[in-house]
Amino acid sequence: MNTQQLFPQRDLVRFAAQALAARGVPREDADLTARSLVQADQRGIYSHGLLRLPLYCEALRLGGINPAPKLKFSKDQGSVAVLDADAALGQVAMQAAVDRVIRVGREQGIAAVAVHNSSHYGAGAFWSDQLAEAGFLSFITSSTGPVVAPHGGTSKVLGTNPLTLGVPSASGWPLTADLATSNGAYGKVIAAKNEGTQLPEGWAVDADGNPTTDPVEAEKGSMIPFGGHKGSAVAVLLEAFAASLTDATFAFETVDIWSNPASRMNNGHLVIGLDTAAFAGSEKTASRVAALQDRVRSSGPGGQPVDAPGDPERRRQEEAAQAVPLPPSTVSQLAALAEELSLSPLETHSAP
Repeated sequence: MNTQQLFPQRDLVRFAAQALAARGVPREDADLTARSLVQADQRGIYSHGLLRLPLYCEALRLGGINPAPKLKFSKDQGSVAVLDADAALGQVAMQAAVDRVIRVGREQGIAAVAVHNSSHYGAGAFWSDQLAEAGFLSFITSSTGPVVAPHGGTSKVLGTNPLTLGVPSASGWPLTADLATSNGAYGKVIAAKNEGTQLPEGWAVDADGNPTTDPVEAEKGSMIPFGGHKGSAVAVLLEAFAASLTDATFAFETVDIWSNPASRMNNGHLVIGLDTAAFAGSEKTASRVAALQDRVRSSGPGGQPVDAPGDPERRRQEEAAQAVPLPPSTVSQLAALAEELSLSPLETHSAP
């Protein structure tokens, strides 16, 4: 996107936190959520970045998201817990879940938290990175709103059901896979609609089941699972992992806040962490993972470099450490939000 504008990273975090605080979110929770969104934009994952801030603010205003929830661990049995998030911002619920997984996992070697009554938690790598930093191998997934038709179907039964896997590495970057089980994240459909661009072929079908690259028609129709019947099977199983352990709703039972910001989505999340220190040892695991990353990176023809999972996003984050590029439609939405909430407008980055 050559027309992107650059903004200071700290200004974006401050603006997002102020916007959330204006909707009643406590400062610490607002800052956490702001950092999650801005980091996604730094990594080029615009579908999970500040594009979502106006939606969060509207859902907070209308009651779809509870700004000051009372989180409660309704079950807490050894290495396993269930968290009732009280319609919290997903980031707030996930931070509580990740903190418990790290604390209990260090005692037990493994810990899992199933969350219900939550909302969108942003990019999954924001959470797997924390677990990797603590020496944990992680598995994270979530239910979402209904946007995906199973392989062979035409109705919206599934969510984009993200899957995030992370392992610590001595290379400095964890080995990370963070992906939707649809061919593209639903936020990318919204971004394409906002930008007036088309979707890649093979991402969606219209309401009649015909392939489409029009994001407006894709909204009316359905997203397609990645990998044909195999990807569809993974998506269905992740739906079960994310929602069947608690009272969370399946996607086909959910009204997405994209459709109605007053909807309490009751998303389910599942976080599982294995403390690598309890197995081969944290240093040995990190060293072996680094060797695997290096082998992948050197596997190109004629010694040409190849990206290991997570490498492109990390590079983009390093490049955007100070100045973060944003798509024009997101810039316009943030300007409108600033006016609505009487916040100081963002100023573009000025090189030193």
